[in-house]
Amino acid sequence: MSRYWLFLPFAFFPFSSCGSLYTGGVLSVQKYYGARLQTSRDLQTSAACGLPARRPPRSAVEALKLVHPEVCKKYFGCGPVIPEKLQGCKVLDLGSGSGRDCYILSKLVGKDGLVIGIDMTEELIAVSQKYIQYHQEQFGYDKPNTVFVQGYMEKLCEAGIQSDALDVLVSNCVICLCPDKKAIFTEAYRVLKEGGEFYFSDMYSSEVIPEHLKQDPVLWGEGMGGSLYWRDLISLAQGIGFSTPYLVTASHIIIHDSELLRKAGNITYASGTYRLFKMPKELTNQDAVVTYKGTVLDHLDELEFDVLHTFKTGVPVTVDAEMAAVLQQSRFAQDFCFKSSDLPATVKDSTDQRCQLSPFLLADRLGLAVTQCSKTRYETGCEVGAGGVRDVTAVTCSGGE
Repeated sequence: MSRYWLFLPFAFFPFSSCGSLYTGGVLSVQKYYGARLQTSRDLQTSAACGLPARRPPRSAVEALKLVHPEVCKKYFGCGPVIPEKLQGCKVLDLGSGSGRDCYILSKLVGKDGLVIGIDMTEELIAVSQKYIQYHQEQFGYDKPNTVFVQGYMEKLCEAGIQSDALDVLVSNCVICLCPDKKAIFTEAYRVLKEGGEFYFSDMYSSEVIPEHLKQDPVLWGEGMGGSLYWRDLISLAQGIGFSTPYLVTASHIIIHDSELLRKAGNITYASGTYRLFKMPKELTNQDAVVTYKGTVLDHLDELEFDVLHTFKTGVPVTVDAEMAAVLQQSRFAQDFCFKSSDLPATVKDSTDQRCQLSPFLLADRLGLAVTQCSKTRYETGCEVGAGGVRDVTAVTCSGGE
């Protein structure tokens, strides 16, 4: 049996009969990213230029140096999607684009891991497939550990991806381009193993996007028309069965084009990186004391799991029942010691919890906003403005925040 057992053969993909869901908006996205946009500097927002609020792991930085320049040139992501401890994992990248993140992940999972990229845009799939052998040789592998297929992330079943098959899913600024968010998260939940993780970065809006903005092809192509209201992410993920979302990092998104800014009106945008876990149906409602062993590569002194949880090596920390279950049921289980807590189970305050999950408040706290995404002055990168850090614990959580 082929090691790429997760797929049906490419010829079986029913691209020509995918139904009304994939007409209109999706076809315009294919054209927008496949033909109109040549590089990330052609975008009218800073979405593809959001810089990480924390330093990426050394292994990811070293892997990026080995990625082919043409692959990087067509990168349209909006945040880092490189979770920890990937050695030997089977990883699926939803909306893999030119394959930049896939090739970084390919190096991190190692020769015994597998990285699958799925994207609906023919031009970007062609770019990613073109350099499979190049990266195999760069990484010193006997055979490729990366596969790219053209298909839809809302219909992974049609791509032959089986249930309970994957350790990790990643996604980088593509959920905002899809009209059916629930279908994406439902499929993500289906294909993940129990204890598996969905680690993704995307654009979020400060309020629900009105219907007339969703119909604008440029707003949709930029991710503005299809951005999910950030509060809806929480209810959507939990309704499907995922854990509470854990917010990793965030930054404000700046709109450069005056016409797009006028159309957006009072709606503001932020990029946010979250992690979700597929947990067992039955969990014990008991807090726990956990101690990090310092065994995750690139995180020997501490593991910064999300904005609320940083685990220092050898230091016991009390966590709530859900976080304890996430650590015990996921690939991180061997990296922690666990002890039952004598304290009563923590009762989460829903209002406080939602404030802590707001990408807008976190971006304020970190002082991160992309103030310029140059199309002409600079060859690479964006300038990041630090607009004054403020303590979000004293901020009242309201509509946009």
